[in-house]
Amino acid sequence: MKLKTLQDAILYFSDPVNCRKYVVANRWPDGVICPRCGSKDVLFLEKYERWHCRAKHEAPQFTLKTGTVMEDSPIRLEKWLPAFWLLANCRNGISSYELHRALGVTQKTAWFMLHRIRLAMKAKGYVKMGGHGREVETDEAYIGGHDANKHGRVRAKLRELRRSPDTKGYTGLVGKTAVMGMLDREQRKVRAEVVPAINRHELQSAVLNHLMPGSRLYTDNAKLYRSVPKEFTHQFVDHVKQYVDGRVHTNGMENFWSLLKRGLNGTYVAVEPYHLSRYLDEQVFRYNHRKDALGNKTLDADRFSIAMSQVAGRRLTYSELTGKEGAKQTQA
Repeated sequence: MKLKTLQDAILYFSDPVNCRKYVVANRWPDGVICPRCGSKDVLFLEKYERWHCRAKHEAPQFTLKTGTVMEDSPIRLEKWLPAFWLLANCRNGISSYELHRALGVTQKTAWFMLHRIRLAMKAKGYVKMGGHGREVETDEAYIGGHDANKHGRVRAKLRELRRSPDTKGYTGLVGKTAVMGMLDREQRKVRAEVVPAINRHELQSAVLNHLMPGSRLYTDNAKLYRSVPKEFTHQFVDHVKQYVDGRVHTNGMENFWSLLKRGLNGTYVAVEPYHLSRYLDEQVFRYNHRKDALGNKTLDADRFSIAMSQVAGRRLTYSELTGKEGAKQTQA
């Protein structure tokens, strides 16, 4: 069945057999493989909805969730798959409260599910952006709530921090989390990450780690961009005078920041800095899969399929999510 809409997905995945067929075809297109030893010599135990690996090793039985972000979850695939569909295709995201009402699970469970799905959305590997003569936009953003919306005790604490000599010159950034992003215009792909601070050292590290030499780098006129390495062609636009100077502008990244903040402010409302990187991964995933390599619009079913293809080899426990133990997320 060719899925086109959310209604199609809900009806189709209400059958556990359809869930199993879809996940097997998506995860193991060449046949079921034991996630622990890689053997194809497996036997399906239909009564228990699991496979048995005939190779000699511990824990020979496994399910569709084994070795994925869904591992050890009591939530059935009939609810996991619609949750993947919703988060992959809702432009502004979906809150845990909305998901808990839609799926009939607790809000705490929905929140945990969404964070595991965001981990699956994270890109598995990075290839450097740009290249000789290719245009890349770079910009920074600061994520954090408005002081007027914060409790009086929090505002008082922020005022004290701003008076501190350690924050001289950066008083407006107190209480904010710095995020840096890059947009490859030719590939129509964006990359964003949380950084400890926006300074020359972080900028140079980001440029060298993510861009190929010879790239044409477009930024605003912030002083920290004056230290861009010489192997890159750097041009900037002065936003005091104009926002576009021919090909030189950062409107592509500004568009991404507006989409990100619309989701954070309108859907999620309050996001802790500790979790911000996963919300970034979510928005980057949707932005990068708006169109395919040929420039055609990506269908909801295709975007959902891409997200499902990345579930294996990753794990996020509740203790890791809440900071009770060090994050040991494995990534294929």
